[in-house]
Amino acid sequence: MRLDKYLKVSRLIKRRELAKEFIQKGYVFLNDNKAKPASEVKINDIIKITSPMGKVFVIKVKDLKPYIKASDVESMYEVIDGTN
Repeated sequence: MRLDKYLKVSRLIKRRELAKEFIQKGYVFLNDNKAKPASEVKINDIIKITSPMGKVFVIKVKDLKPYIKASDVESMYEVIDGTN
């Protein structure tokens, strides 16, 4: 699954366009490498998201579902680190 789509489906970022923008500005890393919107996400990949305000989230991918209910999104990833 594409990284921009994963971020939207997992609701880590609300809109796919916003996910693309974050990735293109260098706020998202996939397995410690600068990511592109079309980067392929696989189970057990590590995604690091830094907000423009400096908040950092590190998650581990647990599932790749193309559609999921809002109540089930936490099954898609595990938060490894979330600092301010």
